[in-house]
Amino acid sequence: MTWELHNVSIIGAGMMGRSIATKVAQQGLNVCLKEISMERAEECRQTLETTLDHQIARFNITETEKKVILSRIHWVTQFDCAEECDLAIETVQEKFDLKRDIVQELDRRMPAEYPIVINTSTLSITEIAAASQNPGRVLGMHFLYPVTSTRVVEVVRGQLTKDVVYDRAVEFARLLDKVPIKVFEMPGFVTTRVVLPLVNEAMHVVMEGVASAAEVDLALKLGYDFRTGPLEWADRVGLDRVLNWIQHMFQETGEARFRPCPLLKRLVRAGLLGTKTGRGFFTYDVNRRRLDRLPDDRPGLA
Repeated sequence: MTWELHNVSIIGAGMMGRSIATKVAQQGLNVCLKEISMERAEECRQTLETTLDHQIARFNITETEKKVILSRIHWVTQFDCAEECDLAIETVQEKFDLKRDIVQELDRRMPAEYPIVINTSTLSITEIAAASQNPGRVLGMHFLYPVTSTRVVEVVRGQLTKDVVYDRAVEFARLLDKVPIKVFEMPGFVTTRVVLPLVNEAMHVVMEGVASAAEVDLALKLGYDFRTGPLEWADRVGLDRVLNWIQHMFQETGEARFRPCPLLKRLVRAGLLGTKTGRGFFTYDVNRRRLDRLPDDRPGLA
C-alpha cells in the first residue's frame, strides 16, 4: 500500500497534544484531535485559541495564520478518525496502561505499516508495542515543548520497529521542520537522560542553601548561555511531571543521580507545581510570566 502523509491523528488534546497539532497544521497537514468528551474538547479548543492569540500578540503568527491552523484541526471524541489517517500520535499522560490501550486501539483501526507514534520521555516503546498485533509499526517520538518553536525531536526505535516505519517517522519530523535525533530505546533517551541530573542537582544546591533559586538559574543562564535556567524550566514543565520522570528513571536505572531531590518532593506534595499553579521555585502571574527576577536577569533570555 502506497503511503502518503496528508492526515494525522493525535490522541489527547492537552498541552503537548495541542502544541503538536498546531505545528502539524502549520505545515499544511490535516489534524484529527481526539479528547474524551466534547466538553473537554471545547475547553482545549478555547485554550488553543488563547495560545494562538498570544502568538499573534508576539508577532509570531498573523490572524490569517491562526484561522488556517484552526481550520485544519478537527475535534473528535472517537477513534474512528484514525481510520482515515496516515500517522497517529498519542499524547496522553505518562501512564503505561493508558498508552498501551491507545496503541492497541489504533493498531486495530489503521493499515498495518502506518506509523503509530508514542510520545514519551521515559516509558519503554518496546514494552508498549509488544501488546499490539503489529509491534513493528510502533515507535517513539519525543517532542520538546513548545513544539511550535523547538527544533529537535528524538525519533526512538523500539526493539521491533520496522525500518520502513522508522523512515516514515523521520520523514514526518523533517516535514515539521525539525532535526530528527535518531536514538535506540534506553530510559530517558538523550535529552531527558541528560537534563534531569542537571535539574536535580540545581534543586540540591537550593535545598542546601548554597544559593537561591534565582541565583542558581541566573548563574547557569549567563555562564553557559542557557535560554532558561533549569529551575524555571522545571516550573514551566510542571514539577509533578519532573518528579514522575526522575522517579521512573531511578526505578529503571537504580542510579543515584536520578534519586529525586527531597525539595522537589516537598514542593509537589504542597501543590506548588510551577506555572500551572502560580508558584514553584518561582512565582508567576496568570499569564505565566515570572514575577521575581533578579535585577541582573535578562528577560530576553527567559
